[in-house]
Amino acid sequence: MDLQSGYPYSLIRNGLPFNYPWLEADIRTHVAVIGGGISGALTAYALTKAGIPNVVVDARTIGLGSTAASTSLLQYEIDTPLYALQQKAGLANANRAYELCAASIAELEGICKTLRFSHFEKKHSLYLASWRKDVANLVKEYQARKALGLKVEWWDDARVTANMGFSAPAAIYSHTAAQTDAYLLTHALHQHNIGHGTAVYDRTPVVDVGFRRRGIMLKTFHGQQIRARYLVIATGYEVLQYIKQPLLKLNSTYAVASEPNHAEEQWYQDCLIWETKSPYLYMRVTSDHRVIIGGRDEPFYNPTRRDKLIHRKAATLEKDLRRKFPDLRFLPEFRWTGTFGSTADGLPFIGAFAPMPHTFFALGFGGNGITFSQMAANIIADLVQGKKNRDAAIFSFNRKINDWLY
Repeated sequence: MDLQSGYPYSLIRNGLPFNYPWLEADIRTHVAVIGGGISGALTAYALTKAGIPNVVVDARTIGLGSTAASTSLLQYEIDTPLYALQQKAGLANANRAYELCAASIAELEGICKTLRFSHFEKKHSLYLASWRKDVANLVKEYQARKALGLKVEWWDDARVTANMGFSAPAAIYSHTAAQTDAYLLTHALHQHNIGHGTAVYDRTPVVDVGFRRRGIMLKTFHGQQIRARYLVIATGYEVLQYIKQPLLKLNSTYAVASEPNHAEEQWYQDCLIWETKSPYLYMRVTSDHRVIIGGRDEPFYNPTRRDKLIHRKAATLEKDLRRKFPDLRFLPEFRWTGTFGSTADGLPFIGAFAPMPHTFFALGFGGNGITFSQMAANIIADLVQGKKNRDAAIFSFNRKINDWLY
């Protein structure tokens, strides 16, 4: 599956920081993880930390799927606002999902400290009402977050203008957010895991999954076999090759990164910026003073159509930025596009899928994929050890959601 193209900023900046072997012999392990992107890397980290032997295999060179195209925002907000998720998933489940997302940001910070990984920055986040008609729902969202105990501020139009220099009807300013580099973090996680006994193989496509009474057997394209007690599938949007149900809608998204601009701040505290409109626009500032702007999604998966739109979408994104910051020095340098998936309720799918025994899924769909992946890693590490996880049902394939259909 063709998941990204163009010139993703992190991939261009960092190249291929490490090489990994491809599998050349039959092996046995306790857990086999298919997918070496950020989801698979975090899952392997949680398993390794728990002392569970595991092996990671990826069909590509490590990190060159959706992970390379990630713009690496870390927010507790998911694609479905909290007040709306409370209606879809129920009050308790919606609140818990938001709490887990917020906790995941702190957990990721702790992991980065353990790895001595420097590409983690705490940030604040600004959620803008795109139009005046959005204000009523934004008030509901603010009230829901306040009731949950999240640290947020209400900004009216005057405060938006005073702080940001552009006009918007209202906004929620959140104190819990961060940013990282998902591509580099993936490699850092794998290197840590390898140092603690985990094996990572890339360019090793799995072409067959066989289920046995007490485990699974994988066959690779080159004929090697992997025997394991459990399988974890962390292939992101490529999961449709394993599950034929309509779990998600595939979309195409676009991003642009500027040349460095060494102003002390590009805007108020260099907060993460995103909007209520759908598809939403988002902006952030990198550690090397580049501005990344993304969005302008298209509701289809077709790599040829998607890629033809890169330059047109990039030009439109630049216009979007200049409407808000006409005086900002923005010279576009890198443009890219990627595929992402969205679910009916905005939540990921994590855990067991009945037709596939001994198998768990770590599928962090949507705009919050990295924090979802951290949640999946925690849940799956528990399930593999036979422990009950009180949050697993929220993200299960069997969950009941009002208005399930798109």
